[in-house]
Amino acid sequence: MKDEINLRSYGKINLCLDVLRRRGDGYHEVRMIMQTVSLFDRLALRRTAEPGIRIRSNLPYLPTGPENLAYRAAALLMDEFCLDGGIFLNLYKRIPVAAGMAGGSSNAAAVLVGVNRLFGLGLSRKELMERAVSLGADVPYCVMRGTALAEGIGEKLSPLPPMPDCHILLAKPPFSVSTKSVYGSLKAEELEAHPDVDGVIRSLEAGDLKGIAAGMGNVLETVTIPAYPRILRIKECMEQSGALAALMSGSGPTVFGIFESLEEAEEAARKIRDERLTRQVYTVRPYNSRNGA
Repeated sequence: MKDEINLRSYGKINLCLDVLRRRGDGYHEVRMIMQTVSLFDRLALRRTAEPGIRIRSNLPYLPTGPENLAYRAAALLMDEFCLDGGIFLNLYKRIPVAAGMAGGSSNAAAVLVGVNRLFGLGLSRKELMERAVSLGADVPYCVMRGTALAEGIGEKLSPLPPMPDCHILLAKPPFSVSTKSVYGSLKAEELEAHPDVDGVIRSLEAGDLKGIAAGMGNVLETVTIPAYPRILRIKECMEQSGALAALMSGSGPTVFGIFESLEEAEEAARKIRDERLTRQVYTVRPYNSRNGA
């Protein structure tokens, strides 16, 4: 067993996000293609003699108690295995918060992996993913990472061939969006257009970046963009600068663009900053390693 461990917690985008129906229990049946990107938070976990879970973050407004998913992830394993002592977590956030990039879910997934290693629990990745479901629909995927098809409420995961290398521009507008509110406002039965999920899967299998871009789509844009028109303008800036496609990730508000050249991605970033649409702009790449955490 180790006393301290350092981890990276990666963000994600949705190449496709389709909602099939609203279930009787209030959850939505989805069909999504998830992709990990190279933007990450840093987590340092340390075992302590003092019982309990303590979190310190570079963001003063971030919750550090049970309302934080990372806290609940640590508590889940510590309670199940009656672990002695406590955990101190130092969390350095770079993934935008409440942005449709699963930052909180990714932190929780990394904590599950870290506690498993720190205390020598010997849980497999599959066993961690099974436990992750109770924390949130995106957490099992964040344990798995890479390129994956997510079905059900997001917990049924099938690995897909890795996304071809490219440049991905992320732009997070200076406001947050409530995932619960967006899904609550979605009229799934009235949707007229759906992303070509199967076409994107075929393009992933063929390593065809342009085919992936052509099939991308997110039905939640029908709710979020009318409420926040700035999202549409960010998409337009990316497309005008040469993006193969631009799309909102998750329930928003982060927008991502797929670029073949770094120069075009940087030009789009300049345009977005010049128009003062947001200062939170990042150029990243697909992250497809499923080894480690």
